[in-house]
Amino acid sequence: MDFQNKIIVVTGSASGIGLALATRFVQEGATVIASDLNAEAGAQKAAEIGARFVPANVAREEEIQALIEGVLAQEGRIDLFCSNAGIAIGEGPETPDRQWDLIHRVNVMSHVWAARHLLPHYLERGEGYFLNTASAAGLLTELHSAPYAVTKHAALAFAEWLAITYGDRGVRVSALCPEGVWTPMIQNAPILQQTAITTDELVEKTLEVLRRDGFLITTHPTTLGSFQKKAADYDGWIGGMRRLREKAMALLAGHQARQAGEGDAPRTEGHA
Repeated sequence: MDFQNKIIVVTGSASGIGLALATRFVQEGATVIASDLNAEAGAQKAAEIGARFVPANVAREEEIQALIEGVLAQEGRIDLFCSNAGIAIGEGPETPDRQWDLIHRVNVMSHVWAARHLLPHYLERGEGYFLNTASAAGLLTELHSAPYAVTKHAALAFAEWLAITYGDRGVRVSALCPEGVWTPMIQNAPILQQTAITTDELVEKTLEVLRRDGFLITTHPTTLGSFQKKAADYDGWIGGMRRLREKAMALLAGHQARQAGEGDAPRTEGHA
């Protein structure tokens, strides 16, 4: 995909990955519509980078629908929809149902709703592109949060299904599956901070794959190796992940001790 003169929508654009993507797309000559739940920060950042801002809460289908319909009415088309907003909340099965529901709506259903309301436009034109931010947790797992691991697996599965079902009809799909990136998402995950990359590095890797219409976008050389080991030796992989989780939880305990009194803030990819 060439980005010059394209109409690109980016959700979760007020910070982190979404802001970095929106910034780079503007620099590449695209018309960017930036969207975020945080209207104040989102509008400020959009103005700084030269994007148009539309507030939206991706946990609500009607707001995604309004975002898409508004862009189609004003810009006339959408070439690339970056369904990027996401959240990380909860721990294990004891996580309250309201949090399971929220993270499912943001991390999974936002992709479904975007496709529901944008596919007719793409299919009528015979072309269109979805960039869905999942996570390396969708290929592997997440060591701190079961809801995050589950929803990112689902997000990746939906992206796969879209690519398989509509790829022969001009609809292209890429799934962004990063490991640690220096965003608010990893502020309470010191294990990810050890190998975290910058958002600029992530953007370079992302655009490289988008330019050749590739499906899977990874950011760390360890991701595919671990994924291959998972497929080849599931028991061995689980054993290794148990040991890694023990290390991660020890690092987290130390981090929390140093940050005592500050509370447990959710980690966020952009913002939903």
